[in-house]
Amino acid sequence: MINGVHRYPPMERVIYGVPLAEALAQEIERIGANAVYVLASGTLARETDVIDRVRAVLGNKLAGVCARIGAHTPRTDVVTAANAAREARADALLTVGGGSVTDAAKMVGLCLGNDVTEPAQLDSFRARIHADGRTERPPVNPPTVRAVVVPTTLSAGEFNAPAGCTDTVHQVKESYFHPLMMPRSVILDPATTVHTPEWLFLSTGIRAVDHAVEDICSINPQPFSDGTSLQALRLLSCGLRAVKADPANLDARLDCQLGAWMSIMGSQNGVQKGASHGIGHVLGGTAGVPHGYTSCVMLPPVLRFNEPINAQRQLLISEALGRPGETAADVVAALIAELALPATLRAVGVKQELLDRIAEEAMHDRWVHTNPRKIAGPADVRALLQAAW
Repeated sequence: MINGVHRYPPMERVIYGVPLAEALAQEIERIGANAVYVLASGTLARETDVIDRVRAVLGNKLAGVCARIGAHTPRTDVVTAANAAREARADALLTVGGGSVTDAAKMVGLCLGNDVTEPAQLDSFRARIHADGRTERPPVNPPTVRAVVVPTTLSAGEFNAPAGCTDTVHQVKESYFHPLMMPRSVILDPATTVHTPEWLFLSTGIRAVDHAVEDICSINPQPFSDGTSLQALRLLSCGLRAVKADPANLDARLDCQLGAWMSIMGSQNGVQKGASHGIGHVLGGTAGVPHGYTSCVMLPPVLRFNEPINAQRQLLISEALGRPGETAADVVAALIAELALPATLRAVGVKQELLDRIAEEAMHDRWVHTNPRKIAGPADVRALLQAAW
C-alpha cells in the first residue's frame, strides 16, 4: 500500500488571470505593507512601462527599486539589494521578472533575517553537498521580510522555498533554504510576459516540463504531484506551441503559467528530481547556460539514460504530451525542436574542455544522487554530457 505525507507550503495565495495593477493593489492592502522594496528585471525597467505602472500602484509605499540583479543571482547583487532594502526599512518585497529576480528576493529575505551585509558572510548559510550525496544545511534564521512575486518566465521557482545564488569568485551556484523564503503570494498576469524574449519564455517552459517529467519519474513520486505534473504537461505542450504560433495569445500564455505552477507541486513535497536538474544547476553556475536551455539540452539524454529503470513511468509522459506509446525522450526532443530551441551543449556555448569540470562538480548536486538510475561517479555524468554534446 502506498503511503506518504502531503505538506501544504507557507504560501498564502496565487492570483491568476487578474491584471497586474488590480491584483497588486489588492495584495499590498491585504498584507498591510507600507514600505515595498521592488526587485525588477533590468530589461522590464529600462524598456517597458511595467515598472512605471508598479510605481503608480505603490505610490508613497514604494521604498526603492533594484533593477541590477544579474543572471543566476550573483551574491554581490543580492547583498547590495539587501543593504538597500534594510536602509529603506522595507516591510515587504515585490519582484517583477524572471527566476534570477525571484531567487534574489528569497536571498534578500535571508540576508535581512541573518544580518548579512557582505557577500562572504553567505558562506555560513549555504548548503554543502558532498560527492557522496550527503547534504549539510546550516541553521538559518527566518526571513524578516517576505515577497510578493510577479513572474515573467516559466521556471516556477516562485512556488518553492529554496534559492540558488552564485558565488562569482568560484563560479559555483549554491543552494540556500528556509521554509519562509517561499513568497507570501504570486500574481500570474499573462500580459506581463509579453515583454519576455521569446527564447526565454519558451525555454523556461521546457524547464517547467522538466520539473513535471522528473517528478513523474522520481524515485519517490507522490499521487498528488503525479496528477498535477501530468496536467502541467498537457497545459504546457499546448500552451507553448500556441504562444510560438501567436505571441499575442494571452490565454495560451496563462495556460503556460498555470502549467508551470502545477509542475512544481512535487518539489513542494520533497519529490526528488534527477540528473537533468542536477547537471543543469552546474551548467548554469559554472558554464553560464540559462536555466531553460539546461533543460532543453539535458532532459532528453537523461530520459534515455533512465529508460531501462522507469520505462512504464515514461509512457505516462508521452501520453500527457499527446503522443501515447512513443519514447518519452523522442517526444520531449520533438517539442523542443518544434519550439526552435537549442538541443545540444555546443549550441548553447559550452566548451568541450569544460565537460570534465562540470562532471566533477555535478557530483556535489543532491539531485544527481537521486537520479532514478544510479550515477556512480563523474564518469557517468561525463557520458551524459557527451550524449548532450
